[in-house]
Amino acid sequence: MAAQRFARLVSLACHDLRTPLATVNGFAKTLTRGGTLAEREAHFVDLIEAAAGQMTSLLDLLGLAARIESGRYEPVLAAGDTLELASSADERIDAEGTGETIETDVSAVRRSLELLARCAAVHGSVPRVTWQVDGRRLRLAPLQGDATDVVTGDSPRDLGALVARLAIEALGGTLAVDGDALLVLF
Repeated sequence: MAAQRFARLVSLACHDLRTPLATVNGFAKTLTRGGTLAEREAHFVDLIEAAAGQMTSLLDLLGLAARIESGRYEPVLAAGDTLELASSADERIDAEGTGETIETDVSAVRRSLELLARCAAVHGSVPRVTWQVDGRRLRLAPLQGDATDVVTGDSPRDLGALVARLAIEALGGTLAVDGDALLVLF
């Protein structure tokens, strides 16, 4: 019961933090649109906008985790191809193989797979990671250095990876280490 109350508290905090964050972001955009800022100040406003975007993403992750943990996650299911879900615009992430259509929360799975791959690249200190897709079986490699413990959540140092695991498992998927790779099954 205490865990559910905490999850609801986190969810409420995420909701309440969006208003001041929207104010910061709105004023930054207003300053940019004026076109009267010097180059240095324009750069500072760009940094503020980027930070506001990162904060929004973090709030989205916390909100999703809170909904899952409190039992209030209601995924919107749609058809998605596993190869397409593993594909990313991030230059550090490749996806290859043959996908299969699954019924899932497409946006949550796409984001989760991207977050796991980014985590593997960053914490493994590798320039590129690859999802090898074989239908409902997705294999992410390489996992090097600290990446294995961080991606699996054994070393909780990456919020994205922790929430990705929660989301995939809430949707019926599983995650496991397979040698130097992460295996995700749907």
